[in-house]
Amino acid sequence: MRKMVLDMQSGIHAHNMERMLMQKLEDYQVVISESPDSTAEWCKVHSPDVLLMEVKAYSPWMFSERMKIREKLRQSNPDCRIILFVDDESDYDLTEHVRQAKREGLIDAFLFGSVSENYFASVVDSV
Repeated sequence: MRKMVLDMQSGIHAHNMERMLMQKLEDYQVVISESPDSTAEWCKVHSPDVLLMEVKAYSPWMFSERMKIREKLRQSNPDCRIILFVDDESDYDLTEHVRQAKREGLIDAFLFGSVSENYFASVVDSV
């Protein structure tokens, strides 16, 4: 069974994503992080195959803070795949930072808030 840690601003949104994944991907266990401050520790404890983090224009979900979590994760679990989730209509500069991180190989994939359930599940399953 593959493991995934979700770090989302909204607990409701995180549980909706968990539900979507559980319906589409039978071989995943999803763990929802309590807060960005504890995400790196959750990853140490659960050794996920995938970490999905939402990125916002404000703390503690800012891109730079997400990259710090990424750095900590790489030290303890270098094989974990990292996906960033961003609302593509909210902030062009933020979206461009996320795209650049993918181009530079800092993350494995990114998703926009407007993706369908099927696309969301296929990206997670493919990384």
